[in-house]
Amino acid sequence: MCRSIKRLREGAVPAPSEEIEAAARQFVRKISGFSKPAAHNEAVFARAVADIAASSQQLLDDLVVRGAR
Repeated sequence: MCRSIKRLREGAVPAPSEEIEAAARQFVRKISGFSKPAAHNEAVFARAVADIAASSQQLLDDLVVRGAR
């Protein structure tokens, strides 16, 4: 389903927050089926993007990468 979402983590190099948010937005678009939400769904769409971006950032922050300094 989300094969076109690019990998954000490259070894020990942290992913920029802009890329994390863009990936979250793309994921929400895929899940919802809407590339742009209607005005009455904008807040829900934005909240989902923010929640997924925050969870993704937490995941990346908590990962232990062997060999990383």
